[in-house]
Amino acid sequence: MTRLGIGVQLYTLRDDMAQDMEGTLRQVAKLGYEGVEFAGYYDKPADELKALLDELGLKAIGSHISLERLRNNLQGEIDYLHTIGAKYAICPYVAAEDRENVEQWKAIIAECEAFAKETNKQGLQFLYHNHDFEFHFKINEEFVFDAMYVKTGEDAINVEMDVCWVQFAGQDPLAYIAKYAGRLPLVHFKDFTKDEEGKLVTLELGLGDVPLKEVITAAEQAGVEWLVVEQDNCQKPPLTSVANSLEWVKANYLNVHN
Repeated sequence: MTRLGIGVQLYTLRDDMAQDMEGTLRQVAKLGYEGVEFAGYYDKPADELKALLDELGLKAIGSHISLERLRNNLQGEIDYLHTIGAKYAICPYVAAEDRENVEQWKAIIAECEAFAKETNKQGLQFLYHNHDFEFHFKINEEFVFDAMYVKTGEDAINVEMDVCWVQFAGQDPLAYIAKYAGRLPLVHFKDFTKDEEGKLVTLELGLGDVPLKEVITAAEQAGVEWLVVEQDNCQKPPLTSVANSLEWVKANYLNVHN
């Protein structure tokens, strides 16, 4: 069984990236991460970013691309991904005002299918990254989460599953990983607990409620390529948090499989 790649979603390091993109990527490489998933490029030309990634030995996994950017400059986003050597174009979020009812969700899904058709035609894959709100509505008796992935073939949207949000929504992340085996190249690997008001608090790996070791096993069995470490909000300096999370991965996975 092929070992999972270990990457980090750079949204976790958004403040550091905004201040010093190159220095932050150097720190990420020094920590031992193998790949990075972008959430903005901070005006860095694609060829310069590719040269930096090659120097650092970091793989560009893919990028979170807002619906606005997908709508306004899809070809430019595809071209950028090709240049940096990334494979995945990922819709990361749907704004609250765009998901207030089933009809809006049907429109979003149709739009994402159109993005997927063009993206897939050009040799990349289009993925959708979930939160919990995809489990708040149903289409044809299926959660929006599942309705998103009904189509297969050239206009298929594939899956970037955030196991933290799946579990927070009251669903079983292990069952969902198995359900989408073969269509799930990326798993957002994160941990959480709930505060006194029941709101989500993201934590470093190993400090929360997600069955992380079982997630790894399920991901391997489902053909996942990358575990992408993410922490939406950190209680410590973000570089410290992603370092601590990587140490958990090393102790509980890499040191066993290498």
